[in-house]
Amino acid sequence: MRLGVAATPEVAIPTLNWLLESEHELALIITQPDKPAGRGRNLRQSPVADWADQHKVAIVKPEATEDLKVHLFNIDCVVTIGYGVLLPQSVLDIPQFGFLNLHFSLLPAYRGAAPVQRALQNGDSISGVSVFQLEKGMDTGPIYSTIAVHIEPQWRSTELLSVLSKLGPKAVEKALQMIERGESPSPQMGDSTIAPKISKLEAQIDFRKDSTTIVNHIRAFTYEPGAWCLWKGEPFKITAAISNNEIHLEQGEIVVLDKKVFVGCGNQTAIEILSVIPAGKKEMSSIDWARGARLQGGEHFG
Repeated sequence: MRLGVAATPEVAIPTLNWLLESEHELALIITQPDKPAGRGRNLRQSPVADWADQHKVAIVKPEATEDLKVHLFNIDCVVTIGYGVLLPQSVLDIPQFGFLNLHFSLLPAYRGAAPVQRALQNGDSISGVSVFQLEKGMDTGPIYSTIAVHIEPQWRSTELLSVLSKLGPKAVEKALQMIERGESPSPQMGDSTIAPKISKLEAQIDFRKDSTTIVNHIRAFTYEPGAWCLWKGEPFKITAAISNNEIHLEQGEIVVLDKKVFVGCGNQTAIEILSVIPAGKKEMSSIDWARGARLQGGEHFG
């Protein structure tokens, strides 16, 4: 088939690599326009655009969905992976086999913008990918393929996204094979849940909650947007932590014991902090931060 891919983030790249080497023709990359990024706010193109340039695949960056239509009339099917733009039915209907979407959850669970983060936030032990026929509703279309994976307890969103992205090629391959054989996708079954977009404010750590909830919070929001609290009035990100319920501290209280950094949480629980990103600095171990902070005892995170 002559395929297009509509994608923006780095997690699309394993599937792009597979498509480039497959029997299909990867004819077009669709990605979002360049956006200001970094401290200098210079225009920067998406990781997928960088990939397309490197592999000399035709690329378009439509400012509006209407601008996309002219590029689709000679495309058999488009695979979307985190494209980040809602497409109207008038666009979805143009390719012969429509649009497929690679979604990072086992649908109908976690429809929406942040399925990986919400699964970790809720402490789920199973995740996966789904490839479905894109339609007007938000992640509601019939499913061609799913692949499940066990979530390891130390995985954060960064690690889980990496694992799921590597399942993408196999799931997309199965969906394309079904289309070529004339097989129809199956309607989504079961109760649906929503995975709304995450805000930076929502990522703030609330030390009144118990340690398990806080560890899951940190796993979910690392590294984007980053689980954060306040240290001396400045944003302070905690990037890895584990529960430790044998130590009892005030909520938010910081203690260093045996070269380990602990913080008190709700319900007489605590977390051991493993790594942090202080304001204006790079990621470091918690004990390296604690040495530099010269803690005197009695300090608290806000």
